[in-house]
Amino acid sequence: MTACPVRRGCGVADNGRPPARRCAPRPCGAWRPGARPGATGVSARVAAIDNELAGEQRVVDGLYGRLDALRAQARRRLAAVRRAGPSGSPQNRSERDAFATLYEDRVAQLEAVEDRLAFGRLDLHDGDRRYIGRIGLTDEEQTPLLTDWRAPAAQAFYRATAAHPDGVVRRRHLVTAGRRVTGLEDDVLDLDALVAQGVDPASLAGVSGEGALLAALGAARTGRMGDIVATIQAEQDAIIRSPLAGALVVQGGPGTGKTAVALHRAAYLLYAHRRLLERSGVLLVGPSRTFLHYIDQVLPSLGETGVVTATLADLFPGVEARGTEPDEVARLKGSTVMAEVVARAVRQRQRVPQQPTRVRIDGRTVVVRPQDVASAISRARRQHRPHNLARVTFVRDMLGRLAEQYVQQLGGDVAPEDRAEIIEDLRTTREIRVALNLAWMPLTPQGLLRDLWTKPHRLEAAAPELSPRQRALLARPADAPWTPADVPLLDEAAELLGEDDQAARAQARAEAAQRAADVEYARQVLRSTGAGDLVSAETLAGRFAGSGPSLTTAERAAADRAWTYGHVVVDEAQELSAMAWRALLRRVPTRSLTIVGDVAQTSAAGGTHEWAAMLDPLLRGSWRLAELTVNYRTPAVVADTARRVALAAGLPVSPQTSARDVPDALTCTRVDDDARLAATAAARAEALTDEVRDAAGAGRVAVVATPERAAQVRATLVAAGRDVPAGDAVDLHAPLVVLTPGQAKGLEFDVVVLVEPAEVLEVSAGDLYVAMTRPTHALHVLHTRDLPAGFTERT
Repeated sequence: MTACPVRRGCGVADNGRPPARRCAPRPCGAWRPGARPGATGVSARVAAIDNELAGEQRVVDGLYGRLDALRAQARRRLAAVRRAGPSGSPQNRSERDAFATLYEDRVAQLEAVEDRLAFGRLDLHDGDRRYIGRIGLTDEEQTPLLTDWRAPAAQAFYRATAAHPDGVVRRRHLVTAGRRVTGLEDDVLDLDALVAQGVDPASLAGVSGEGALLAALGAARTGRMGDIVATIQAEQDAIIRSPLAGALVVQGGPGTGKTAVALHRAAYLLYAHRRLLERSGVLLVGPSRTFLHYIDQVLPSLGETGVVTATLADLFPGVEARGTEPDEVARLKGSTVMAEVVARAVRQRQRVPQQPTRVRIDGRTVVVRPQDVASAISRARRQHRPHNLARVTFVRDMLGRLAEQYVQQLGGDVAPEDRAEIIEDLRTTREIRVALNLAWMPLTPQGLLRDLWTKPHRLEAAAPELSPRQRALLARPADAPWTPADVPLLDEAAELLGEDDQAARAQARAEAAQRAADVEYARQVLRSTGAGDLVSAETLAGRFAGSGPSLTTAERAAADRAWTYGHVVVDEAQELSAMAWRALLRRVPTRSLTIVGDVAQTSAAGGTHEWAAMLDPLLRGSWRLAELTVNYRTPAVVADTARRVALAAGLPVSPQTSARDVPDALTCTRVDDDARLAATAAARAEALTDEVRDAAGAGRVAVVATPERAAQVRATLVAAGRDVPAGDAVDLHAPLVVLTPGQAKGLEFDVVVLVEPAEVLEVSAGDLYVAMTRPTHALHVLHTRDLPAGFTERT
């Protein structure tokens, strides 16, 4: 590979030396591989490559022309459906809504693939030529124009080698800017076959096949994660195309592309198993809302818009878990013992009264007897149904026993319809309702858990295995906000409780009242219009009810706690507790999962430090492990130092090799005065921000420190006039952000300023490993204390 004569640092190897970091790290567009000024025959070579570029431009123009035509067609059809309005039969309305959703999704898909629509070409032994892109395109006669990267026919683009060419003689990468082809890179697998096909060797644009990858790795960060669809490597492709069935654990160190592989795998599975997954959907669980915002453009750019994304805190509909709590409390809530505590708490809400309750009804007395309650509870429990559903059996049994008492006082001879009336009278008698509720109370998950946390006697009864100190840790005020660690416990309670039958009946009564109001309104409309001979009030009311928006699969799934998905992807999976895993597995009964993480980066209380220890009890050994071994993000010197620090701290670090080296990537600076550390970090970060930011606005710097240090640096920057949001309100588009290691998890930046690593290590070794491995170009370490073991100090 030859050097770029225009400027260094564009990510292209310089005669075997690593790319420099002295200019914006992206392809300059002024040089094409193979065109070395001054080389023998340069004019002929440049002319040959110019011809190749012109030919590829014509192809790309045709592909974008077809894309534009399909967009216009989808927009016309969507507009026609919308013009139809909310009219017709319920079936017609349903069909209209379905078509509107279909065309809206199609328009969104076609809009999202604008950038780098086509990025590759395969020349095959049989002379065929196959273009690879983000989606599949055909002409009006259904002749293939562009092959979807997920199709089996595109697999060779990622896996073919000279040793195993898979029918490929040349693989070509297309470098584009907007709709313009700016460069080419050829990876020749069989030169003799290519020449036999009439290809002029002078037209070959390079032969290494690595320029596209290196350019992508060196590109400045923009605040959003980009896809790797054009540069997927062989080990990544094997994982992406792994079978749907079963649980796949993808273990890899920082920078190995775990998140990118997980997202591309989700897109691939939706393509390869469309019929199976489009109705049930795919759930993607990430560690934070900031992380989900960071990745939210990747799947649409790959042609998929229907994946449900959530954090663990979002999994329980109707609950916003935004509270915080000490790690010790979160660890306790995440332990499996809490499953038994919740189950015991539910069972203890089914209780036999100590004394009988006498109730007078129409001059007669019925008695709620403890032995009858005990018998009814036992019978209801034998059904093995959730608490609120089994309660229906209990109440029906008790009402039958009380009705028998009443009938006996009437002489024992009552018609069936009279007996039904007696049971209804008993059910609506307040004293009886109170007595039966005290014996078997209808419960909500929120009410059950709030009682445990706020009423010490209930928690003591439900959790005898916890020590008094542990129970005291769980105590909190009734108005305390829910925390993420509460969500799996709420989910556990919901599974044991089932739907509240009384709440369902109340909703039915409310819907009936609304229906009656709609019918009355419809009558008024008909009287005012004189159209009563054309349509009934009931039919018109039905049209009112049927004219609402149609929800997508993703929207329905996100609103339904009991929804089960066809596949679940979990990123940063090492952070999940045992209780969190129980909640997730309920949502995928097929156990089809992609579990992505690195046990060396675990920082959450109750997280995973060994996959087998966490997953074997849950999946009973039915999971398989795949490992990513190449670090594409972090420069070698930074990656090596982070690895040494992690090993010295006792972390289970995965073996990996860095794909590139960057000069001056690690700088360590001792600050003599602790009081000056925040100001020094702020000044260093501002200077670096000006240095890395380019004319297009790309280039990001992050300061990473413990929460206390981060607050000091943020305050210094704000005092200097820079807008730096606090807390979780992180603007990833900002050129400079200040984060804790937990907030930085899963993200990447051009340059990271790490403040006082010894402090970070005291909180968590995993946090320090995370913080050190976020940069793509340089890590600046500022410290007053001695650096942790494993550092190689540079000044």
